[in-house]
Order: sequence, then C-alpha cells, then structure tokens
Amino acid sequence: MREVIEIPAKLIRNHSATAPAWLDGLPAAVERYVDEWQLTVSGEPLSGEASLILPVVRRDGTAAMLKLQSVNEESESEALALRTWHHDDVVEVLEDDPETSTLLLERLESRSLDDMPDHVEATRILAELLGRLSAVPAPAGIRRLADVAAGMLEDAPRLIPRLVDPAERALTWRLVAQVTELLPEPGDRLLHWDLHYYNVLAAKRQPWLAIDPKPLAGDPAFELMPAVWNRWDDLVATGDLSRAIRDRFDLMLDVTGIARDRALGWTAGRILQNILWFTEDGDTRIEDELAVVADALYR
Repeated sequence: MREVIEIPAKLIRNHSATAPAWLDGLPAAVERYVDEWQLTVSGEPLSGEASLILPVVRRDGTAAMLKLQSVNEESESEALALRTWHHDDVVEVLEDDPETSTLLLERLESRSLDDMPDHVEATRILAELLGRLSAVPAPAGIRRLADVAAGMLEDAPRLIPRLVDPAERALTWRLVAQVTELLPEPGDRLLHWDLHYYNVLAAKRQPWLAIDPKPLAGDPAFELMPAVWNRWDDLVATGDLSRAIRDRFDLMLDVTGIARDRALGWTAGRILQNILWFTEDGDTRIEDELAVVADALYR
C-alpha cells in the first residue's frame, strides 16, 4: 500500500526553488524505503530545515526515524560521521543508502538541550559532548575546513563591499585577517559543524546524543559559535549581554580545553562565514546578533 504523506510547508518553502525534483520525488522515496527496509509509518512527518523525518517502526518492533534529504556536501558523509564517532555520543544509524543520503536512525526523545531550563548547565553538557566528538580524527573523504575557509577568503573581496557601513566593512576585514592567519593549520578532527542545543536530544541509553551533523575535517575551535549564539534570549535575560556571551565562551573553553587564541580565531571564521552568507543573500548590514558577539569577543 502506497504511503501518502503531506510534505511540511517549511520543507517546501526551503527547497521549492533549489530542489523541486527532490521534493516531487519524496512520496515515492518514502514508499521505496518503507518497503525496502520493512517499515511501518507510525506518525506524521516532521521537518528540519533540509530533511523530511518520518516516525516509523521496524519489523522487529523497534521505533526509528526515516530521514530523507537531498544529496549534497552536507548530507553525503552524515552516516560515515555518525558511525565514526563513539556510539555513546551520537544517534545510531540503523540503515543508510549512500546514493540518496537516506538514513534510518534510532528514535530519540523529542526533548533537546534547548528545553533544559538552566542554560549554563545546557552549555556545559554541550561543551562536554563537543570535546568528545572533536577528539576523533576525521576519516578519509570528509570535506575539509581548509577548503571551506579558503572559499570564504576568495568570496570576501566580492561580498564585503556590499556592506554599507564602513565600520562593519572594517570589522569584516579584521575577521578575514584572523582566518588568513589560521588557514595554514586548519586541523584534522571530525567536526559536527552544527552542534547547537536543538541538535542534542535526550535518549534512554544515554542522557544526551548528538544528531544532524554537517561533517567537516578541521580544528575543534571552529565548533564553538553555534553554542555561543543559540539560546540568545537566555543571554539577553542576564541583563549584561556582552558579559553573558563572554561567560558562555569561557565556559566552553574551560570544559573543552580549546586554546583561547585558536578559539577566537576560528570563531571569527564562523562570524565571517555568516556575514558572507547573509550578504550573498542580499543583506547590506551585519546581523545584530553577529555584531554583538563580535563586539563582546573582540573589542
């Protein structure tokens, strides 16, 4: 029997222009993997920014999640990375199809670190997990931070002039200089690249497990920024935003042992990356949160 699914509106919005064929093929893809992996659909489809997640049950009664996503640099090495990290730190891959980047994943709880009331303790837990993940050498075939950073430096002269504020252009060039200095030693650890509070879920076999990596081979210092500027409202609520940003940053360094100079340098790279992404999309000012983080860490 053909599984009829309703594609979430967010997924349609995010991919209608960039991957219309993939969207059109999702119902058939669900049918294919439900049949091939002997699954029963057990709930309504969920949607991340770039994937369709479908609750399913395996033939043996095990609850799982079927993840369908378009094939790209971010998705093609996800299964490899999850199988390279220690089983106690990440969601388990039960089945995968490398040709389509389709995954059958262990079913975790819906509660994430974003739901933990104490944002400081949530940051500590995330930093401990980050430290364990980034201690693992990257396997062959993972894209490299060296190439990503080199691409930033190549794009910078074209995009930075689009910023209308001279002070913001000057700041962005300073970020470019920091990345340029670090580029000869980009690192070789297996990085998650998107390790923020929503991407750490509660589980039964371990308290917290990482999901949804965008694997990268590089320096662990490149991993800090997602934790720094997520749960932003918690930082604002402290009444001293700049101090709260620095305190969170310092906590992550204390827990992970990442050297401060490299942490500041590669966090500059993450800020630069976001500025360039947003500018490419038409922004002519640096996003407020990025500007505040830069001011807190580099003033």
